[in-house]
Amino acid sequence: MDHHVKYPGLSDLKARARKRIPHFVWEYLDSATGQEATLKRNRTKLDEVLLRPSILHGEFTPDLSTTFLGRDYKLPFGVAPVGMSGLIWPGAERLLAQEAARQGIPYSMSTVATQTPEDVAPYLGEDAWFQMYPPRDPDIRKDMMKRAKAAGFNTLIMTVDVPVASRRERQTRGGLTQPPRLTGRLAVQAALRPAWLNGIRKTGMPRMKLMDSYAEQTTSLSSTEHVGYLLRTSPDWDYVKYLRDEWDGPLIIKGVANADDAARLQDEGVDALWVSNHAGRQFDGGPSTIEALPHIRAATTLPLIFDSGIEGGLDILRAIAHGADFVMLGRPWHYALGALGDAGPAHLADMLAKDIVSNMGQLGTKTLKELPARLL
Repeated sequence: MDHHVKYPGLSDLKARARKRIPHFVWEYLDSATGQEATLKRNRTKLDEVLLRPSILHGEFTPDLSTTFLGRDYKLPFGVAPVGMSGLIWPGAERLLAQEAARQGIPYSMSTVATQTPEDVAPYLGEDAWFQMYPPRDPDIRKDMMKRAKAAGFNTLIMTVDVPVASRRERQTRGGLTQPPRLTGRLAVQAALRPAWLNGIRKTGMPRMKLMDSYAEQTTSLSSTEHVGYLLRTSPDWDYVKYLRDEWDGPLIIKGVANADDAARLQDEGVDALWVSNHAGRQFDGGPSTIEALPHIRAATTLPLIFDSGIEGGLDILRAIAHGADFVMLGRPWHYALGALGDAGPAHLADMLAKDIVSNMGQLGTKTLKELPARLL
């Protein structure tokens, strides 16, 4: 079956994924925090970014390639880190790493993934990025980076927009605990999603394996107070300096939403900034990421990554037109896995590429570098 016929858009994948993922897992994946105003704002403000179509350019095939951190990519997007990825769909870390390697795009693995760097190592391509929630203990920090490097991760991401745990009310009402346990109503929900449950039976109930290797986990915790929070700290500027001294590859700071921070981060020697509001999962009273992006672009010459709210190829073009050098997606890859299993990531990558080509044809832009000139 041609998946483009039945699932031509991300909304189609999302609708099918919701029918195949247990409710408590869906609430973890799909929710934000507070009244979810920031989640909605991300979407609304992206829709407000308008680009001028341009005509009479003749036949051409748009060039989707770009260069980021000294590497050439055929596509301008990659896989963002998502915590507990293997809970959302069994084997997710392996499947996403494999597809990213096949596509030649970056794959980012979270500190709180359900696999360790060593588990994922056999499936990594040349562009493997490790996202680190900063450990409080310097020995754990150094060992975590050593393990990531040995496993084949060549770029380090430090996430800075989780100084404290957010409340994530919808996720909490869903009933997920860490480590996850199928008891009571959650077991009933799982039984109603046989494809997910059969996968979990093969992989085992997911845990934060990397975090578990540094801490004893003896009781169930709320999903907003898991073992990762017990080990991590709220980083400061000195922490950035430690990482810059200790990591000998590219260093990306993720969660930048304020232009005032951009220039100082550049002075500290980081290699790129990741403009993000954590997809609305941390703070419900801030601007959308697309609103923050042009201000940060004006404040720094560092390469910029964009995420939060992307739902298709047009959104990727909107971000690039506003100054992003690269775009990362998190939830969409997991909607694709939930909808189509192993076949989902390849379909999503193809869908996004086709959507970019279609929209660049309407804009008359042969390269991504021409996009800023099309902004209204």
